Amino acid sequence: MDQLQTLVSWIKDSGNIVFFGGAGTSTESGIPDFRSAAGLYQTQHNSPYPPEVMLSRSFFMSCPDIFFDFYRSKMIHPEAKPNGAHLLLAELERQGKLKAVITQNIDGLHQLAGSRQVLELHGSIHRNHCMDCSRYYGLEQVLASTDRVPRCPECGGIMKPDVVLYEEELDHDVLVASVTAIAGADLLIIGGTSLTVQPAASLITYFRGRHTVLLNGDPTPYDHQADLILTDRIGAVMSRIQEQL
Repeated sequence: MDQLQTLVSWIKDSGNIVFFGGAGTSTESGIPDFRSAAGLYQTQHNSPYPPEVMLSRSFFMSCPDIFFDFYRSKMIHPEAKPNGAHLLLAELERQGKLKAVITQNIDGLHQLAGSRQVLELHGSIHRNHCMDCSRYYGLEQVLASTDRVPRCPECGGIMKPDVVLYEEELDHDVLVASVTAIAGADLLIIGGTSLTVQPAASLITYFRGRHTVLLNGDPTPYDHQADLILTDRIGAVMSRIQEQL
């Protein structure tokens, strides 16, 4: 039995699947990982700031105009559409097989594909709040703002995206829910992530189920723990799986 057929059979036999994904899940939708986006921005603007600096809390507070220029131009992709990976995961949830998607992405493509049980470790571009009065704003208000730094029309405070920046802690409730989901799964599918960003990557150590599958183009620190490794593009792999289910 080849690798794809093995994964198909495991999915058919599973009743509690959890997917843990990173930036590679969305690259086939035209969304680059943040390091690539920052590299492009640095080249185009002759910027001296590395990605970890531009996406830090202290940089956001001290240079919000540069932060939002980078954020709006390179981190937001409102035209992006779900690919085969997002669509299969949403279908598996509808069938009652997949219990949670845990994602490091902030693009909202899992929800756009139809997934409901999505745990966003690093937040979402689609949620924004005024830092002064706490009013909620969607992505459309940030994009529609003509100010370099989008501000609350009610009080003038800065609209901060609900994304977890460097120097900020992950949401405790999302972390607990992610650990609970992974610990209860019988099949853990990990896709499009290098498994190097902590503390998110360490969450997979809570898995106690039957099979761990890695879908990633490059080696990860957890390859030796995987029962199955597929290195093809995740969207293409998931589309082929959907055809066989």
